[in-house]
Amino acid sequence: MALTREELLKPIWHAFTALDVDKSGKVSKSQLKVLSHNLCTLLNVPHDPVALEEHFRDDDEGPVSNQGYMPYLNKFILDKVQGDFDKVEFYRMCWTLCAKKHLVRGPLCISEDSAFKVWCIFNFLSDDKYPLTIVPEEMEYFLKKLAEAMGSGWQQALFEDYKIGLHNKPSGLSVWELIDLIGSGQFSKGTDFTTVSMAINEVFSELVLDVLKQGYLWKKGHKRKNWTERWFVLKPNVLTYYVSEDLKDKKGDVILDSNCCFQSLADRDGKKCLFLVKCVEKSYEISASDKKKKQEWIQAIQTVVNLRKMGIPSPHKDARQKRKAIRQKLQAEQEELQQKMKDLQMSNETKHQELEMMRMQLREAAARATQEEKKRHETHMELQDRFREELEREQMIRQQMEEQVAQKSSELEQYLKRVRELEQMYHRLQEALDDEKQARLEEERARLLQARLLEEEAAKRAMLEKLHQEQELAIKMTEAEKKELETIREMKEIALEEAMQQLEQLEKERMAALEQYQQIKDNLEVATSKTRSWKDKVAQHEGLIRLIQPGSKNPEFITNWGPASFTQGELEEREKNWQEKKNTSAD
Repeated sequence: MALTREELLKPIWHAFTALDVDKSGKVSKSQLKVLSHNLCTLLNVPHDPVALEEHFRDDDEGPVSNQGYMPYLNKFILDKVQGDFDKVEFYRMCWTLCAKKHLVRGPLCISEDSAFKVWCIFNFLSDDKYPLTIVPEEMEYFLKKLAEAMGSGWQQALFEDYKIGLHNKPSGLSVWELIDLIGSGQFSKGTDFTTVSMAINEVFSELVLDVLKQGYLWKKGHKRKNWTERWFVLKPNVLTYYVSEDLKDKKGDVILDSNCCFQSLADRDGKKCLFLVKCVEKSYEISASDKKKKQEWIQAIQTVVNLRKMGIPSPHKDARQKRKAIRQKLQAEQEELQQKMKDLQMSNETKHQELEMMRMQLREAAARATQEEKKRHETHMELQDRFREELEREQMIRQQMEEQVAQKSSELEQYLKRVRELEQMYHRLQEALDDEKQARLEEERARLLQARLLEEEAAKRAMLEKLHQEQELAIKMTEAEKKELETIREMKEIALEEAMQQLEQLEKERMAALEQYQQIKDNLEVATSKTRSWKDKVAQHEGLIRLIQPGSKNPEFITNWGPASFTQGELEEREKNWQEKKNTSAD
């Protein structure tokens, strides 16, 4: 996905602030020309050296000054960025410029490559305020992700202790302080160098490179239909597969949009855990190593498709925006509360000033009363007889004034009581703020618990959906087998009806043959009797005399060949052969 202007400005700000300045605070023209040339090259922006020389004039109003470079950067470089560039190489160039000046070469438990990836993660998580810093909430999010990737437990108490030490840095840490913190191993004690590097790389792939999931899968070819193991990388809009995990030999992309869908396949071709990714132009058959990975990949790809349908950015970017919105809301509430406290404090100060003025007025009134009393006393001593009535009147006035003083004192006590009530209200308000902060923490824990329960419910629903699909597939297979058996049964019934018809035909032919045989037999007997009568007549006529000889014990048969030409068995055999020939000719 393309970088926004703010995401481009953060690495450039690091590179720009790392450039050397002269005594007047300006960056040299040659350094700015080199920086601009490198930015245009890496961002695939066409640039003209002659135009660069024209824009970098040696005056305070041009882009050579710190104030003048930003308009040039926006107009001639950032406005022309199309998005088709290697952002890792862009980050690497900016990192190279600033790391030479700021990266501490001291003993760190991470490599320079891991420090570069921490620098990229810092640019992603930092707020859009310059100088760039990372607030404690984003630090906690990053350290939690890092601990999860390392497989170690999150040490909340340790982070709270560390956050208490940040009271002198309310805006957060700079990128170099964050690198020192990760490199010091304070939050990765007991973990080896390789594990920390792999964890940083995993968080870098997710947050910076937008890699939602990656791993080896088997893919079926479209031409040769053979299975090949590939390294798949899932991003918010594409599923890319490579020859291996070094990402050097790219083999293809599966463009994911709102029209993509998925289908679980049965085991075949010696592969298990199969699923089909259907896109507009092609469909891809993929095999996972086990059912768990198959379900994880299907859920991850389905999440990407859903995000594309709703037009939502990647999950970590959406989460960062929500955290930022929550921080802005809390900051606004805190500023509103501070304004209320300030107004309350100003009101208290006004009340104190009014009370102080009343005290001064009472003291002045008391002083005046004392002076008047002294004067009246002197006058009374001098003119006691003449002004007795006036003295009594003055005593009455004094009594009235004392009553007024008592009333003013009572009002003063009421004002003091009101001040104490206001102080108590302030303490209660502070306690209410602490309770609200604790409630917000508990609400966040409940929200996390609810999110985990929703994820488990989604997994169970996916499992039930899979069982339902398998049951439907079994029902479909049973119905197909039932239809096939019904077809076979109908074919057998048809064959049986044909056989019955043939049997009836054969029965009719057999009856016809028997009738024909009986008719022939009757004709044979008639012919035999005629032959016998004629032979008797010939014998009598010719006067032949036959000698009486002992006859055969078997019954004598007379056929057209003469008397006793065949035995009973020979006759049955000939009859059987004749019947078979007749049936054969009839068929």
